[in-house]
Amino acid sequence: MSAPPSGGRLNRAGGTHIMAFTPRTPRVVAARRLQRRRDRDATGRFLAEGPQAVREALARPGVVTELFGTPAALDRHPELAATAARADVPVSEITDDALAALTETVAPQGLVAVCQHLDVSLEQALANAPRLVAVLAEIRDPGNAGTVLRTADAAGAGAVIFAGDAVDPYNGKCVRASAGSLFHVDVVRAPDPVTVVDALRAAGLSIFATTGYGDSDLDDLADYGRLVGPTAWLFGSEAHGLPEELTAAADARVRVPLYGRAESLNLAAAAAVCLYASARAQR
Repeated sequence: MSAPPSGGRLNRAGGTHIMAFTPRTPRVVAARRLQRRRDRDATGRFLAEGPQAVREALARPGVVTELFGTPAALDRHPELAATAARADVPVSEITDDALAALTETVAPQGLVAVCQHLDVSLEQALANAPRLVAVLAEIRDPGNAGTVLRTADAAGAGAVIFAGDAVDPYNGKCVRASAGSLFHVDVVRAPDPVTVVDALRAAGLSIFATTGYGDSDLDDLADYGRLVGPTAWLFGSEAHGLPEELTAAADARVRVPLYGRAESLNLAAAAAVCLYASARAQR
């Protein structure tokens, strides 16, 4: 049997030649456009890189619309290709150059899924009666946002709300930092953070705003049982903190105690401490 030409291979059924997609293949070109927010917003789609993200995306029926993979990656993860095929998701082989065009990492892992947006309305998320919610208010850094989303998922949060002028949850760096958690929790995008606070309070959640200058100590809240009930945590950007109207609207302004000489905690670390304090109290 002669070897297939460069850029393709023979399928296992024994004969049909499969040409791998290149950076110029129209479907690759269309997918690459999803690296831009305006195209993600216009199409309602985004990219998820790597086997972990692809696995979690495929676990939600109807989310993945196409799976791209290099021949080597598809051979390493045949179960993912088979799961996609069973769901009638096209599985398209791509060259290494096409992979580089579709990914934003230095060492991509060979798989990229085109996914449908996942966000739900605030009303839908609250209808599920979450006991723990993280609100990312005006947070612009995608790495921080994705890490908080991952932490919220690990702590058992039911929803993560991107409020106000926050980063796009489908930004590639945010998706990667979430490590698949984007596909596990209700994701909400809401333009007005104050409206979010009002809706959360009306749904019976206590609202806690995180700030280094808070008048309530996190340990005291835990000791006095204030974290036992349904809780929403408000997190602001690392550079500017929470907007004043949000700290004023909260039921308490909470500081994480610092026992050493560090000036402060970064956003992701502070969020982890607060969310796990609630998770522990609720359990």
